[in-house]
Amino acid sequence: MRVPALLLALLAAGCAGSPAQLAHAPDPGDVRLTGGGEFTDGDTTAIAYDRKLVPPGAQASVTAESDAGQTLTSLVVEGLLPTRPYGAHLHTKPCGGTGEAAGPHYQHEPGQASVRNEVWLDFTTDASGAGRATARNAWRLEPGALPGSLVIHARHTTSSGPDAGAAGDRLACLTLK
Repeated sequence: MRVPALLLALLAAGCAGSPAQLAHAPDPGDVRLTGGGEFTDGDTTAIAYDRKLVPPGAQASVTAESDAGQTLTSLVVEGLLPTRPYGAHLHTKPCGGTGEAAGPHYQHEPGQASVRNEVWLDFTTDASGAGRATARNAWRLEPGALPGSLVIHARHTTSSGPDAGAAGDRLACLTLK
């Protein structure tokens, strides 16, 4: 009877891990959201609302990662119009049948449209219609209030004045998971 008790004690000790191992475990509050695909006319995972500015075959991929008090968001696009400025932001709701379904811009602290309080990913495509943007914010995404999508807009984001945060029409949307 002593052997099973000793075996049980050894197994329990082995599963507990050393303090050094536990210190490197991911924080349960860390967040990783992704979205991507080829823009279609009806699938709200990746949907195009304006086929003149987001042609058939256009695609994108977005990743938002939050840990240690900061958020890093990266966007890569292909197949958009060449040498053209676009804006992109995280939005509060998943994509839907219209651009408005994605709701307003996701804000860390509701009320202020600014590059510090929202995720702005402005980019200009190259000669082949590809582009990329990265934003680093000094706050983390909160697990109980996550953004639902990334919306690509018709122009770069207005950075100041009464239209701060505006980026024109909603052209396409990626739902985040």
